[in-house]
Amino acid sequence: MTDAATEADLRRIADLYREAYANRDPSRAPIAASIRFSENSVALPFPDGTWDSIAEELGPALTLVDTVQGSIGIFTAIRTLDVTGFLAIRLRVAGGEIVEAEHVFSTPRNLSGPPTPIGPVEGFHHDPDLDQRVAEDEQMDRATLISIADGYFATLENNNGEIRGTAFAEDCVRFENGKAYAEVEKLFRLGRYRFNERVRDRDYVVVDEARGLVMARGFIDHKGILDEYALTDGTMLKSIFREPHSWHLLELFKIKAGKITAVEATFIAVPYYMETPWAPARRWDADNHLTRS
Repeated sequence: MTDAATEADLRRIADLYREAYANRDPSRAPIAASIRFSENSVALPFPDGTWDSIAEELGPALTLVDTVQGSIGIFTAIRTLDVTGFLAIRLRVAGGEIVEAEHVFSTPRNLSGPPTPIGPVEGFHHDPDLDQRVAEDEQMDRATLISIADGYFATLENNNGEIRGTAFAEDCVRFENGKAYAEVEKLFRLGRYRFNERVRDRDYVVVDEARGLVMARGFIDHKGILDEYALTDGTMLKSIFREPHSWHLLELFKIKAGKITAVEATFIAVPYYMETPWAPARRWDADNHLTRS
């Protein structure tokens, strides 16, 4: 295989990674000796974290691939001992080997103030349309897909009822750790998420143009200074965030004909203003220890 991996190459590597991970056996996948690995935004030696504790993959697994960046996204669910949770994975492939692996693993035990939304793993199914290729007359180029996804985050940040640079299908549903939230556009237009101070460090890590999919990494910061606030219909609410707090996410968007039709996010609570080890200002040294440039 050359550096220019095909869709089939990347999907095969994704399957091999899942098999190796579920069996706690890195030798089953083409994993580079110098792989850089993080879990829940913490740089770890490889293998470590859930690579050492996974009991089984529960799935179902959804895979997307980006032949331009040589990147792979996987949304699935796993069990460690008696704890189940949702797992999002980003991989980067170079020279036929996995050189980067990033996990975000969310379980009901990862409580924060307030508790992170999460639904049951049992019975969860991905929207079937996520894995379908987009009809030719509804396809969008790479830059436009990223722009629409970024508009979602621009709308989420300091949400005051404005829709900024994005659009939604009427029946769009957002899943957060397996928990469904319908009426996505209506909630944005109400300004329901006014407590989001920042949606920062946005990076679009996998773009599957054929399927209209964009996978993003980011953080949502809540400063904890907003008390009561009014929705655009005049309803008064009290912010659930009463102290500085952040969420870290890997989030997936399905986009067709200029509109977001489905959203799936895996996210966790992290220390306020936590950074990702994958930010451009951070580097690994020869021993895969993080340094700051």
